[in-house]
Amino acid sequence: MQKAIISDTSCLILLDNIDELDLLKKLYGKIITTSEVKAEFGLPLPDWFEIKEPIDKNKQSIIEISVDKGEASAIALAIELNDCLLIIDDLKGRKLAKQLGLTIIGTIGVIVDAKLLGIIPSIKPLILKIKKTNFRISQQLEQLLLEKAGEA
Repeated sequence: MQKAIISDTSCLILLDNIDELDLLKKLYGKIITTSEVKAEFGLPLPDWFEIKEPIDKNKQSIIEISVDKGEASAIALAIELNDCLLIIDDLKGRKLAKQLGLTIIGTIGVIVDAKLLGIIPSIKPLILKIKKTNFRISQQLEQLLLEKAGEA
């Protein structure tokens, strides 16, 4: 497992909306995020979150040309930390993070990993909850996730 787990805002919002924010703690223990992400989330974060800022604010400013402030701060921090996993859902942010050589996962990938590690018994109930939010999952992606989780 990576030494540091950094989360962008979308993961926090989605997991909070389906009452599964604790899944991050069960899977990773401690989550690192930035003050920009915390502000975008807009709710108090549990004590197992650590707020950390990227040192190179110039790099963060350059990244902000392509993505929003929260994503830019999370990506900039991930660049600075060795051996980290960045949880990010936004397509532009994911592409940029990959181009920068970062290891990434999306919120849905977090849920599948939780199933594969036995933390949750099934991803189906969570996918049903997600479909009731404004987060979109295509039928094709849903089928792929169910297959990966051994639930197809």
